[in-house]
Formats: sequence, structure tokens, C-alpha cells
Amino acid sequence: MDELDRCIINRLQGGFPVSERAFREAGEGLGTTESELITRLRCMLDDGMLTRFGPMYHAENMGGAVTLCAMKVPLARFDEVAGQVNAFPEVAHNYQRDHEMNMWFVLATETPDQLDATLQKIEQLTGIPVFNLPKQEEFYVGLHFQV
Repeated sequence: MDELDRCIINRLQGGFPVSERAFREAGEGLGTTESELITRLRCMLDDGMLTRFGPMYHAENMGGAVTLCAMKVPLARFDEVAGQVNAFPEVAHNYQRDHEMNMWFVLATETPDQLDATLQKIEQLTGIPVFNLPKQEEFYVGLHFQV
């Protein structure tokens, strides 16, 4: 990681332009070109330095629904079930925990009705109950990783 990569990560965590040529505008603010910025972001994603580059949406404000889910998955089936769950485009942030509830993921849907339907589909496909853990209160934590 060189100084420009660090600058890209540090500055773009705080926002990204919304314009017709957003990458060009962001690149100019970083002292580089649109092409160089796109190339570096692709390289950092391909190398695993970044795991995601994109917007964060507040689904509920857009008429959708979001919930945290947990499952008790037999260890012998964990990879199989993870593949089944991750095949749903509504699923994000799926990870394993060392706990009785060993699979945790976020489910986001375009409508609240789709949330319940997707939970049911996951249960039918895997044969394992999904525990729906909706948020009771939201807290904003302004997280910024300086590199």
C-alpha cells in the first residue's frame, strides 16, 4: 500500500461525490485521475485489502426492511448452509461465531413483507430455524479507519 492508496481509503470513507462523473471528481480531489482511482480500487478489492466499496443505504427509509438473523447450524453442515444462505441476494455480512447460535447474518429486503418471506425460504431450504432479531433502537457510530 502506497501513499495514494492510503489517501484513497482515508478520504473516501467520509463520502463520495454524487455526480455524472463521480470517480473523476473524486480522483481530482485526491490528485489523481478517474482511471487511476478506479484501477486502484479494483486492485485493493482483488487483493482483499478492501472487502467492499459502495454506498450504505438505510433500507427502512426507502420502504424496505433490515434485520439481524441467527441460526444454530450443525458444524458438519456449516459450509453447506452458509452457501445456501449466501445465495440469497438479500443476505449480507454472514459470519460464523463460536456460540450455540453460530451463524449470524444481516437480511435486507425491499419491503417488510419480503423480509418474512425470505426468512421462510431460508428455513425451508436449510431445514433450520432462523431467529429474527430486529433492532429495537438504532445508534449511529461514526466509524473511520485511518490507515
